[in-house]
Amino acid sequence: MPITANILHRDSFNFLKNQLPSILLLALLSALITVILNQIFLLDAEQLNSLEIASRDLASSSGMGIKEMVQLMTPEQQIILLKISAVATFSALLGNVLLIGGTLALITLVSQGNYLSLWQVIGVALPTLPRLGLLIFICTLLVQCGLALFIVPGVVIVLAVSLAPIIITSEKIGIFAAIKASATLAFANIRLIVPAMILWFSVKLLILLIISKVILYFPVAADIILSTLNNVVSTLLLVYLFRLHMLLHDR
Repeated sequence: MPITANILHRDSFNFLKNQLPSILLLALLSALITVILNQIFLLDAEQLNSLEIASRDLASSSGMGIKEMVQLMTPEQQIILLKISAVATFSALLGNVLLIGGTLALITLVSQGNYLSLWQVIGVALPTLPRLGLLIFICTLLVQCGLALFIVPGVVIVLAVSLAPIIITSEKIGIFAAIKASATLAFANIRLIVPAMILWFSVKLLILLIISKVILYFPVAADIILSTLNNVVSTLLLVYLFRLHMLLHDR
């Protein structure tokens, strides 16, 4: 029986419907970790205001790209920008590792007929988180390098590594072996993966546009809601990819 997008979508939504409470709690927990870490390590208001004023002044210059804007900043402003980027990257990485690791553990346990609480699922996922975190860090660097060169290489890398977290947790192989295996499977099944990723990106963009209307009035609450909704959408994509990998493995 051929693997079709309809089968994968049906199975993914059925899983989401049956495990919605656990998925929502995991998405919220990951969002809280990301937002709380951002708040803890956030710079003081004076530094942020200085950077905001500088960015606004530089942005008013017509025809100036991001690289030129950064070069025209003072060394102090460049350090502030670097700190903000580092904090955002670190907090997002921890949140994503928990989300992906917890989701993969939940899918695996449910597929084996084991129904545990969220905290038990996280406990099962804990041993896999260090390797998963290193994998996600490496994949993030590769994607950022690709996007820095041109948009297309970054998109290709996203596609290539899309199955890597699933492979490294289910097949217990090395990081680079998982990336290589992911690229092979992803490019061989591009017709099933690309539409799902386009839909995932479009839904996240739509959520951002909706939440951006209230983010100025309730920034912290809006951040938590935005991150939670994004996590739910990412979880659905992860379930879709896990189901695809499972069906490919059984063939």
